[in-house]
Amino acid sequence: MTTGLSYSGTVSGTMSYVQQIAEMAVVDQTDANYLAILPAMITYAENRMYRDLDFLFTSTSITGYTITNGSRQITIPEGTIVVSEQINVITPAGQINPDAGTRNPLLPTTKEYLDAVYGSASYTGIPQYFVPFNDNLFLVGPFSDATYFVEIVGTYRPASLSSTNTTTFISLYLPDVFIMASMIYISAYQRNFGRQSDDPQMAQSYEAQYQALLKGATIEEARKKFEAAAWSSQAPAPVASPSRG
Repeated sequence: MTTGLSYSGTVSGTMSYVQQIAEMAVVDQTDANYLAILPAMITYAENRMYRDLDFLFTSTSITGYTITNGSRQITIPEGTIVVSEQINVITPAGQINPDAGTRNPLLPTTKEYLDAVYGSASYTGIPQYFVPFNDNLFLVGPFSDATYFVEIVGTYRPASLSSTNTTTFISLYLPDVFIMASMIYISAYQRNFGRQSDDPQMAQSYEAQYQALLKGATIEEARKKFEAAAWSSQAPAPVASPSRG
């Protein structure tokens, strides 16, 4: 089993991420230039992995947000959900706990459909359709006939590895992939650190190693989702389209 990483190796049973990268880049881990790019390198590596691997552990559901009476908008803080998969309207009106009420799943559709079919506030009802409008706004149709709480299912971005957040799922369970993703980023800066600065193939080498490790991680995540019964219940619903009748 590959030893997990923590930010500085202070967590029992882990190695230091900062030290591992510094050794591979042949730089003093206290070097000011190295420490200056460290946060950006971590963000690059993590975001690369989140995009390349559809992690099961980033699936989440949030509650406490509402569609108000006479409105067709649901607003949440930016960055709360990266990709929305499902919205459930909780009935009866005013019930905040999805498990104590009834989940009414909304069908995903397009803004054009909502505007064409449910564009008038004169027609209200329990919302049946939704569309993400931007990172923190969803539109629904029809306009709501009461104030309902909603449950939003989707994926989120966990906090990055740092001196205060010393371990993450990625650092503990995919340290080899994490290191290679980090080295792709830092290879562009290695001329500042003195190691193989004249080797134009360095970034390509790290990329190739990352891609090789990524294949195994992808298979592992696919197996998790296949075995997780809850995952199948979050499959996107068919997209609604106007009737041609």
